[in-house]
Amino acid sequence: MERRYTQVEFGLHKVEVPAGGYYDRFRMNPNLDEVARDPAAGNIDYFRRIPKQLVNSRVGPTWAPNFYYRTHNVQVLFLAPLSRLRAMLPTPLEPLRAFPGFGLVALTFFAYAVCDNDPYDEVSVAIVIRRPGASGSHALELLDSMRRRSFFAHVLALPVSTEIARVRGVYGYQLPKWRAQIDVSIGADVRARIAGPGGAPDLTLNAPLPALRDVVSQSHMGTTTMVNRVDGQWHQATVQTNTLSFAQRLFPRNVTLLRGGGPLSQLLDGLGVSTIIRMDVVKDAQVVLNLPTPLKVFDCA
Repeated sequence: MERRYTQVEFGLHKVEVPAGGYYDRFRMNPNLDEVARDPAAGNIDYFRRIPKQLVNSRVGPTWAPNFYYRTHNVQVLFLAPLSRLRAMLPTPLEPLRAFPGFGLVALTFFAYAVCDNDPYDEVSVAIVIRRPGASGSHALELLDSMRRRSFFAHVLALPVSTEIARVRGVYGYQLPKWRAQIDVSIGADVRARIAGPGGAPDLTLNAPLPALRDVVSQSHMGTTTMVNRVDGQWHQATVQTNTLSFAQRLFPRNVTLLRGGGPLSQLLDGLGVSTIIRMDVVKDAQVVLNLPTPLKVFDCA
């Protein structure tokens, strides 16, 4: 059956969203009792502990944070020369050193099956950076970040598969988003791809599915903080992840990443990424995306 769409207003923009979908019905302020009756959403008790608030944003009043009730993703973490990373980072951001002369670049394919702004896929290319204001040993900071599963990153590219996701990301967060064809599948194996502007493959990832580990809700929490300029001022936006089923492999074997010459391929080439030091597969997770807040530590930078 052909999906029907309806037009909604987002700030000064008019966007088509699925008729009867979450955005059409709830406008980012969902009735969680109704969401709980959606079999695709799963158990949503985690979100009941996080009240939404109507807050001012770049596009006017909006309900925040954004809830992602059922998601999965695959991430590969590369080594890349510090000299290349520094050249791509705006001052005063600094790459977090993993080994002498090398920092980290994360390529992540996301699939958001059930969320406040309807299903979409996304690909992120980000540099892992030092915590703003941090000093001292890079090694100790990296170990502490791994222990707490809490990282800071500067996103260089964030293409998405729907217009509402693009508009929200560009005008709400000033993130580098554009529309692209994206597919992410975690089944008997892991497959992910993104097409370039002409439809030809840009990046294609294939890997065997590692043995997954299921954990109790809120026992394997993680935080990623995106740091970027919003209207010329430094801001941070925090992403909280409640991981439910996952696998992790260090120096994974049999991971194939084909670069087709599109914008993300060119970006990875420019960053000089080399060895994949870790692959993370998340089969099931719940995510909370907060609006950007001012980052005062750079005010004197």
